Amino acid sequence: MPKTSPPKQAETRGEAAAVSTSRADSTRAGSTSRAGSTSRIGRAPVAIPMGVSVERRPERTLSVKGPKGELALELRAEVEVRVDGQSLLVAASEGTREARSYHGLTRALIANMVEGVTKGYEKTLDIIGVGWNASIQGRTVVLSIGFCQPARIEMLEHTAAVCPNPTTIVISGIDKQAVGQLAAKIRAARPPEPYKGKGIRYKGEYVRQKAGKSFGS
Repeated sequence: MPKTSPPKQAETRGEAAAVSTSRADSTRAGSTSRAGSTSRIGRAPVAIPMGVSVERRPERTLSVKGPKGELALELRAEVEVRVDGQSLLVAASEGTREARSYHGLTRALIANMVEGVTKGYEKTLDIIGVGWNASIQGRTVVLSIGFCQPARIEMLEHTAAVCPNPTTIVISGIDKQAVGQLAAKIRAARPPEPYKGKGIRYKGEYVRQKAGKSFGS
């Protein structure tokens, strides 16, 4: 008798090919759908409170001015910004993945600018260590933290620092990024070590401590 291939195997291979084709079609459809969507964060309007003025300059720069100061943001070509009454709207000019990313990012940066010129930002650092302290000399934060020479860190633009007591540093400013960057630079000068917890830490930061080695007598 002539040999024939089992029909069940042929059907199985056919079903597998059909499933693979269906998955590829659904993947392409999902990619097309995502490419045409916009950022959920970017779609949310930014409220402009009283006392804040927003100006769109010709060189693709957005200026936000409020009671605490003025900030400027250079806009990407992938996004468009317009003022509608007491709200600011951000739209993606393209449907690409990069445009969607910049859409949400631009909206978040503008919202931070509006909050910065109205309320401002603040970070507090605590110094843990016997004899360690900090002081302010002009625009420089001077840290005496166990080195042979004091560590000196210059303040960034749109930031200010004060020491209400020798072991506390309060950083404030209208630029959220600059405030966070200055706080991170000060903390990096002497991060908290895991055995005794000595170092510079953010206020309320939890430092997990390790058990030290014990030696028998």
